[in-house]
Amino acid sequence: MQPVSGRWKLRVILLVSAGRKCRMQLFRRRPSWLAAVVLCCLAFAGCTTPIGVARLDPQDVYRQQARNILSGDELSQATRIVLTRWSLSQRFATDPEAALAVLQTKVADGAAGSDAIFALAELSFQHARQTGKRPYDLAAAVYAFAFLFPDGIGAPPSPFDPRLRVACDLYNRALTAAFESPDRTQVELRGGDFALPFGELHVAFNPASLVWAGRKLANFVPIDLFEVRGIQNTYRQAGIGIPLAASAIPLEPELGFQVAPRMKVPVTAVLRIADARERLATGDLDATLEVRTPSEPETISLDRQAVPLEIDRTAALAYSLADPQIWQSEIRGFLIGDLFEQAPSRLVALRPYQPGRFPVVFIHGTASSAGRWANTVNELLSDPRIRKHFQFWSFSYNTGNPIPYSALLLREALRDAVSKVDPTGKDPTLRRMVVIGHSQGGLLAKMLAVDSGTKFWDAFSRKPLDELSMPAATRDLLRRTMFFHHSPYVSQVIFLATPQRGSYVTGFSVVRLLARLITLPLTLAQGMGDVLTNNRDAFRFDPAKTTVGNSVYGMTPGSPFITALAALPIAPGISAHSIIAVQGNGPVASGTDGVVTYSSAHLPEATSELVVRSGHSNQSNPQTIEEIRRILLLHLRESCDAGVGCGNGAAAAPSATNWHSSLNQVGTTDLGA
Repeated sequence: MQPVSGRWKLRVILLVSAGRKCRMQLFRRRPSWLAAVVLCCLAFAGCTTPIGVARLDPQDVYRQQARNILSGDELSQATRIVLTRWSLSQRFATDPEAALAVLQTKVADGAAGSDAIFALAELSFQHARQTGKRPYDLAAAVYAFAFLFPDGIGAPPSPFDPRLRVACDLYNRALTAAFESPDRTQVELRGGDFALPFGELHVAFNPASLVWAGRKLANFVPIDLFEVRGIQNTYRQAGIGIPLAASAIPLEPELGFQVAPRMKVPVTAVLRIADARERLATGDLDATLEVRTPSEPETISLDRQAVPLEIDRTAALAYSLADPQIWQSEIRGFLIGDLFEQAPSRLVALRPYQPGRFPVVFIHGTASSAGRWANTVNELLSDPRIRKHFQFWSFSYNTGNPIPYSALLLREALRDAVSKVDPTGKDPTLRRMVVIGHSQGGLLAKMLAVDSGTKFWDAFSRKPLDELSMPAATRDLLRRTMFFHHSPYVSQVIFLATPQRGSYVTGFSVVRLLARLITLPLTLAQGMGDVLTNNRDAFRFDPAKTTVGNSVYGMTPGSPFITALAALPIAPGISAHSIIAVQGNGPVASGTDGVVTYSSAHLPEATSELVVRSGHSNQSNPQTIEEIRRILLLHLRESCDAGVGCGNGAAAAPSATNWHSSLNQVGTTDLGA
């Protein structure tokens, strides 16, 4: 038998003593025997108390404190307290509309304050979700707005009050539900008189506000509930309003450089309610529905304070790229040489042209598309410094076509774009573009940064161009393709996994087989046929034995084109940067990314070089993106020092010295230091 501890001994003595007293009272006072029994039971149950505590797991505690109607089916603790305080818990369960009316009356009479207003927002939202009654959605938005922005009638919520963020989300979600289309796929922005459970809301809306940068915003898709796939990180700016993706339809037909037709614009819709808290008592409220575009500030003034807008750039970008046609064009664009001939523009922008912002031009690689830059664009747009000072353009081309021909189209597209948006030459940022090319796109980028002289032509022909027999149109095309100066609009080029001396995979039999399937644009094929047929003795190769009319031949190590291009130096005034991918952990010098060797991608004259451990498609590699960010911010700093494109906030860009010191941690070599 185990020994009995002192504490248990004492408890046993007390219980025995209590039992003895009970028996004595039973004998002495038989009429009160029932009371004695009760006393005895209480004595034996002496460990139980009517009030107490129980220890919980910290996660359970947090879940209880954080739960609300947006995260599940339970109301927040703050709202349940209000229901209990006003004896409305049971009534809300059986007759929610009557309970809401009672609580609204308490607020109108001044008997209840901000706690009840928050509760009304959550309770109205729950009731709307259960019944589908839109007046309660709108009421939830009104109550949440009144709680957040009292406009002098009571104190605003503390920034440490967890209800503040919940109220923002209630406002955003309730507002979305109140203006959703019947099939709930879009938000219909409109004004009018809207019924509330306790009155009426008069909404003013100016349709002219949907005209933006020569376009009409339409087809507003709520993106706050979308799950993004294919993009590494999702960036949503927390704030107030409905985050939407809108189509930007040109008011007039566009020619040449333009916003990408399928691109959706991230906008935010906000319902600004005048004197919301004060006018809850009357039930007669006025509001203005506003649409905020990307070119406007990312905050809105409410209750004499700057409030951030809810913006979801990642979801808008992913929604834009969800079109299958974008991805189907990758292989077709490699094999079909005239696939983009009928496209409205090869050079497109993510947003309408914004004066004073440096263009960043993305050029994809072989059998690829502009969609492959999604992670890069998403990460760069997450940086407010880059959003404020840069604008993103992309160039699409048939990647099976001859590289000099594609480079010609790029060169002329940039020229035409600048002429269109800045015909008088007032915007100096358009003369300081940053061009980023991946793989074959890097070769196109380099052809913007070199002066050809006669190097390209001499690599192919023993005779001057003017001595050859060909139609005038073909001669003009060859002259523009093979003889050129560096672009006056480009000041920085960034090469990603670029085969500066060719790619060894062009020797693979399967690649050569694919190369035979490439078809060139009809006019180009006819022109080349005429030249090769009529001038056989002029060329340094046998046209009957060599296929020179596609990009695969151009990227073959030792080909006349790649040899000539590798020998051309970067023009003065243009900085070049290399980001080279190498697979595995072996030596860099003998490494490869699976398509391009390090020795081919290495550019001795580059200002900086970063080696990342990655396969050939390194556009989404975090180190690659951070290096691009570094170069862009350094470009901003240098441009600002030169008096170009500073604007406000340029001082926030880190200095070149600080950037260089941090680069040693990620393996960047500053070749210009």
